Amino acid sequence: MTIELDNRGSVQPSRRTFLKAAGAAAAVSLTIGFEWAGLGRRALAATAPAAGFAPNAFLRITPDGVVTVIAKHVELGQGAYTGIATIVAEELDADWSSVRVESAPADAKRYANLAFGTMQGTGGSSAMSNSWQQLREAGGKARAMLVSAAAARWKVPASELTTANGVVTHAKSGNTAAYGTLVADASKLPVPDKVVLKQPADFKLIGHRIPRVDASAKSNGTAHFTLDTTFPGMRVALLQRPPRFGATVKSFDATAAKAVPGVVSVVQVPGGIAVVGTGFWAAKQGRDALKVEWDETNAEKRGSDEIMREYRQLAAKPGASARKDGDADAAIAGAARKISATYEFPYLAHAPMEPLDAVVRLTKDSCEIWAGDQFQTVDQGNAAKVAGLKPEQVQIHTLYAGGSFGRRANAWSDYVVEAVSIAKALGADGKPVKLQWTREDDIQGGFYRPMYFHKLDAGLTADGRLVGWRHRIVGQSILAGTPFEAFMVKNGIDATSVEGAANLPYAVPNVSVELTTTKVGLPVLWWRVVGSSHTAYAVEAFIDEAAHAAGKDPYLFRRDLLAKEPRMRAVLELAAQKAGWDPAKPLPEGRGRGIAVAEAFKSYVAQVAEVSVDADGKVKVERVVCAVDCGIAINPDIVAAQMEGGIGFGLGAAMHSAITLKDGRVEQRNFDGYHVLRIAEMPKVDVHIVPSAEAPTGVGEPGVAPIGPAVANAIFAATGKRHYVLPFDSGDSAKA
Repeated sequence: MTIELDNRGSVQPSRRTFLKAAGAAAAVSLTIGFEWAGLGRRALAATAPAAGFAPNAFLRITPDGVVTVIAKHVELGQGAYTGIATIVAEELDADWSSVRVESAPADAKRYANLAFGTMQGTGGSSAMSNSWQQLREAGGKARAMLVSAAAARWKVPASELTTANGVVTHAKSGNTAAYGTLVADASKLPVPDKVVLKQPADFKLIGHRIPRVDASAKSNGTAHFTLDTTFPGMRVALLQRPPRFGATVKSFDATAAKAVPGVVSVVQVPGGIAVVGTGFWAAKQGRDALKVEWDETNAEKRGSDEIMREYRQLAAKPGASARKDGDADAAIAGAARKISATYEFPYLAHAPMEPLDAVVRLTKDSCEIWAGDQFQTVDQGNAAKVAGLKPEQVQIHTLYAGGSFGRRANAWSDYVVEAVSIAKALGADGKPVKLQWTREDDIQGGFYRPMYFHKLDAGLTADGRLVGWRHRIVGQSILAGTPFEAFMVKNGIDATSVEGAANLPYAVPNVSVELTTTKVGLPVLWWRVVGSSHTAYAVEAFIDEAAHAAGKDPYLFRRDLLAKEPRMRAVLELAAQKAGWDPAKPLPEGRGRGIAVAEAFKSYVAQVAEVSVDADGKVKVERVVCAVDCGIAINPDIVAAQMEGGIGFGLGAAMHSAITLKDGRVEQRNFDGYHVLRIAEMPKVDVHIVPSAEAPTGVGEPGVAPIGPAVANAIFAATGKRHYVLPFDSGDSAKA
């Protein structure tokens, strides 16, 4: 059922006002936070009340009553700032209108993502799940200290005091004290070792509709992105990168580029040739005039078709085993009915609305970076290596980011390293320089979702029971060469390549999942919902084929195979119910309904898609019903928004998007060639959140996984044709 939402909350002031308030923090403040080391933790208060901020701090309260929550995660549009602030404010009993958020500095010891181990960063839909207990305790302990301060002031037992909306109240005497008036006394108290946290039934902010902390600033134009960042005398740089991945600079002629008005320098850096100007247009014109000769000896020169042909050949042979239950080969060979299918998935670009950018101010002994930074401590370390500094000499200012979908979370810190390299080549003169990627740079710049080939075979009994399932996957590893490789690649298996496949939820007695990892000269990276961006399609499209081969309804067939997966089965049932799924009542001719379900980042999402197909065969997705179980929904509005956004993102990829190579060169340049979903194509979406008392799990990505197969299955229901090659726009995609 859809969670009922109330209308509490208030509009936040502009970011500019917030920054002024933060910069003029009063002399006394209460700060509290935690240090996490393995399974242990140590609570720390501010070492000096005048600091206004202290090591390991997640929370600051100033005498004016302003509550500043320190966010270790970047706000990419996914609502992280609001969720983080809500968790703290809930246990603190803060007045929501007084809550502000600022980004944390880069510091792995204090601000590590607990899901990542020892690094600070945002990704894997982990911002809420890894912060949940940590921030609840931060808020709860701060509240306890404020209550203790009030109790000491009024000489009454702390048990007689209550808190609400940033005020401590003693009902018997009628005394009240706003939090801001208590911070000086509270700062002198020891931090309690333990605190009793609220039960879900007592939540006043969590689970309710409250406004996003960034909504006002993003609406009135005061939100600060890297694109907005400017300093007096700042230079702008554009980098000319090679036309083929793996190529290097052989020689270049900068004569014409330097003749462009406003061009101040042309320098070679490891990634290519940087043209530096007084502004973007000068740098852009200068780059256009630049002449570069490339050494393509080691460049990737194959086309997409050639690479996919190799993948098909590799899939004919067994790969490394990611899962083996029983004997799938024997079960399939002896089955009364056998089915098989192959699925092809292209390279995909992330295409965030704000292309990559960073501002760097470098001197011989310091480096400052302004960016919508997603991997703060990784970028800090890589920047330090390039600059010849220690990591602690590199300061990162994390700004709002105009989307990412994984692109800014890069173990090589490519765009940050480029910016620092340019600043170094300019003499580390302390003058700021902004590296700006264009849309063409973004589409052609690499770090794509890998291309994949899937081959599936299954066996059914005469009465339609699945007895064997074999799934082979061929593609590049996104973890090879990254810090994650050591613990996420085991026995030749990149865990991200097989997620959504190796954890097949359906009760099949004989299962084999195999992976063949390839090497291609294209840099690849995680993409929104990572492995499930392709595995969910293959699994859910193929299970649909199995249902039809068994002569059973696709929804009922899935439901019966999920008896041991209660949460997944529950979202499947909820989506079907809300969509009005009835096997006895098929949709009219020219319309079809498809269903799919997936688990990603410990959240469960089921979607029912309804499509119409006109006389010319044009498909329109009319409606999507989505059910999600993500544990406690911290902010139901944001959960719904992320499901809607994920549906649009995944639908665009399934229908239109592809990066293709011709002789090693990327053929797409901008949105005219790399098609994403247009606003007119966005279907009506109904989101239903399963009420839960479980800890929160991911919502930023899971909504992407089921939409492609749900729509593909709906198209089959309407036309009798299935899509085996993505995107659907591909000429050879649909087959009867």
